[in-house]
Amino acid sequence: MTATLSPDLTVRRLRIDLDTPLPRHWAGDAFRTAFFNALSMSFPAGEQMFIDSLKKGLAALPADERARFEPEVRGFIGQEATHRHVHARFNAHLERQGLVNAWEQRIESRRAQVEALDVRNWVAVTAATEHLTAVFAEYLLARPEVLAAAPERLQQMWQWHSAEETEHRSTAFELYRALGGGHAWRVGVFGIVLRLFLLDTARQTLNNLWHDGTWWRPATWSAAARFLFGRDGFLTVSRPLWQLYRRADFHPAQADDSLSRRWLADHAALVPAVSAGAPARP
Repeated sequence: MTATLSPDLTVRRLRIDLDTPLPRHWAGDAFRTAFFNALSMSFPAGEQMFIDSLKKGLAALPADERARFEPEVRGFIGQEATHRHVHARFNAHLERQGLVNAWEQRIESRRAQVEALDVRNWVAVTAATEHLTAVFAEYLLARPEVLAAAPERLQQMWQWHSAEETEHRSTAFELYRALGGGHAWRVGVFGIVLRLFLLDTARQTLNNLWHDGTWWRPATWSAAARFLFGRDGFLTVSRPLWQLYRRADFHPAQADDSLSRRWLADHAALVPAVSAGAPARP
């Protein structure tokens, strides 16, 4: 099957204020804030692993295939490096609030195990995680009300990140296939990644609530039930979309990317393009 490549991936600078301290419950309630903070805590270390996996995957391709994939991989790396930098600055505020990033420590501890795998397996881990990230991105772009209580600059940060995750959602998947990765192994790796993602998200969210002193409040858990399991809740909507990855005919490009393209077009002045493949500094 011919690869669906996007060699025109654009690296952008996000023009928002990342210096002003964050409100304690910037997302509107304690649970939602703890959940989004948990995700952000995973990004610097996690996205560095994605970058490194695609570098190694690209290097393992035959010369002609490498030349075809290089522009897209370069764009992917530039976007992810920028995400990594932005969330590191965001996370620094969380650390000053007394939150403890245990998820990053777990990612770093697993890194040696992942690096010891065949490069196809490492890229398969990235492809699986990118699918989960893309589903979350679609959820957030379609529901701006999820972060309506947040300061505008933080709404913009999460929407920009979501739009770019949608934009490069096929890169690792296509590289995995170009390396000879098959369906059965891809699905097996996805099962492991999904379990770890759910466990790590829950653990870090609870960790954040503990350090915030709000884990015991009934209002925290009623907000959690609405956000996760309500009629339009995150898990309610996302679970069937996660499972699409198990289909033999699945491809990330099957998803509708119109919300991502529209957001990026409407906010071009907020997220101007920088040189291709280079991480942007806000």
